[in-house]
Amino acid sequence: MHKRQQPGRRKVLGAAALGAGAAVLGAAGPAGAAGRTAASGDRGAAGHGGGGHELPVPLIVGHRGASGYRPEHTFGSYQLALDMGADIIEQDVVPTKDGHLVCRHENDITATTDVADHPEFADRKTTKTVDGEKHTGWFTEDFTLAEIKTLRAKERIPGNRQHNTLYDGVWEVPSFDEVLQWAEREGRKRGRRVWLHIETKHPTYFRKLGLGLEERLAKALRKYGRHKKHAPNFLQSFEPSSLQRLGKLVDCPKVVLLSTPDTQPWDFLESGDPRTVADLITPKGLAWIAGFAQGIGPDLTVIIPWDKDDKLGEPTSVVKDAHAAGLVLHPYTVRNENPFLPADHRRGSDPQAYGDSLAVFRAYLGTGIDGLFSDNPDTALLAAAEFRKG
Repeated sequence: MHKRQQPGRRKVLGAAALGAGAAVLGAAGPAGAAGRTAASGDRGAAGHGGGGHELPVPLIVGHRGASGYRPEHTFGSYQLALDMGADIIEQDVVPTKDGHLVCRHENDITATTDVADHPEFADRKTTKTVDGEKHTGWFTEDFTLAEIKTLRAKERIPGNRQHNTLYDGVWEVPSFDEVLQWAEREGRKRGRRVWLHIETKHPTYFRKLGLGLEERLAKALRKYGRHKKHAPNFLQSFEPSSLQRLGKLVDCPKVVLLSTPDTQPWDFLESGDPRTVADLITPKGLAWIAGFAQGIGPDLTVIIPWDKDDKLGEPTSVVKDAHAAGLVLHPYTVRNENPFLPADHRRGSDPQAYGDSLAVFRAYLGTGIDGLFSDNPDTALLAAAEFRKG
């Protein structure tokens, strides 16, 4: 695994599942990437709204909204991504002490809220081990929803996105229920459905605390009629067992998120399953995934590895192999700033400066992937437009 700067703990953010069983969207390679939409008979026509033409291919997912321009997982970020034209808006869900789901990238809210500035919560600061990693700070599972609502969101990586700090304190932490209400309102206003991409964060960890995510998520989806096969949302997780559990509760298409090849899903580690991501991206592993999910969301380097100098290498066979298994691929995450780009696409040394991200988008979209996550939906859409033309 090459050491490359990441904007946070999460290593993966990926795939939109499109359809049920072997019905998933897209084409088998670069030649088929241009001019594709989900249509009857294509992979994923069912998952793309049944009628077939609701979502384009390749599609763009606003990663935590438009988090390149607004603090992540805020209504400011979600709304901007939607206004920019992102095809799907992503949420990560974690629970509160009283069992509500809120949208945060992690349950550790130290870096993404002003909780440290609240003296009434000073005694909540603690050290916990989450999925094998030790963290000191404040955690959603130690707060009620009402307490979370007294906090304000802030930019998580100000060193890279100083301009986003302008918006520190503007927005609350959204509950997932509020996001579903927002999506319904925006859908009515726009005359089309607003698509969501929803991730269960650390499901094994929370289940051990008596805060199982899957049942809570399924209940919320049912409340808003988003639990069916053709509902405008996708469910994703780094833990395959979470998606298997969700499969017994709702019919939404599901996406297995995959980190770098040398890693293991946390639920595999917990259960003693020896398989790594490298095993899961083989034809055998992909066939296993296709038994309960409709897509994969791999780390970008699973699609095009970075070489020893952190430059873009040559594409792997994963796109071809996944498509052969009837799975779609929506890898994560292209960002505009230098530190998050391959070395041969950086421009200067300023961590806030943009590199040649358009070339990176084009390189990945050219492999025939079915979509892509980005913090910068406007840039991503510009690149995707070239591949949507006939």
